[in-house]
Amino acid sequence: MIDLRTATGPAWQTAVLADFDAFLVDHAANERKASAVALSLITHYPDRKRLVAEMMDVAREELEHYYQVYRHMDARGLTFGPDSRDDYVGSIRAALRRGREAYFLDRLIAGAIVEARGQERFAILADTLDDPSLQSFYHSLAESEARHAGVFLDLASEYFPAHDVADRCNALLDLEAEIVERLPLRAALH
Repeated sequence: MIDLRTATGPAWQTAVLADFDAFLVDHAANERKASAVALSLITHYPDRKRLVAEMMDVAREELEHYYQVYRHMDARGLTFGPDSRDDYVGSIRAALRRGREAYFLDRLIAGAIVEARGQERFAILADTLDDPSLQSFYHSLAESEARHAGVFLDLASEYFPAHDVADRCNALLDLEAEIVERLPLRAALH
């Protein structure tokens, strides 16, 4: 279980609700990128059988989420926007250590943290949105993100000693809290 060090404040929710269309476009991009991250892990670590199987499932599910967000976008007359940099994810990635095993551990833990933040924020939306269809959608996404966070953390625990996982998780959680506190609020997932 990932315990985020800082909670998302109500100002984030206000920013998202003020421009929900922009949020949906950003959300779609994040789902596509999440699928790509899972596929990238398979490509980089094809010798890790459990990782390959788990990441296939995650990639497929994230791609399905991408399609589901697209359907909500299409119903609102929205189209995909140009790909933009995610400063939240970029800041976390910048802290990943080099070296095959260190980088592998950090990618797994970073994946768990990003999914945990998504779970928290999707749950906020599920509790806030007026549209029952969107409430249900974001509730199911929150459950999925929590499950994905668990998959990443379980894989880290399978491939690395518990103390290494705990130490690195603590360090990256501290960093993630700093990132969340300093990034400007906008109608985006991160």
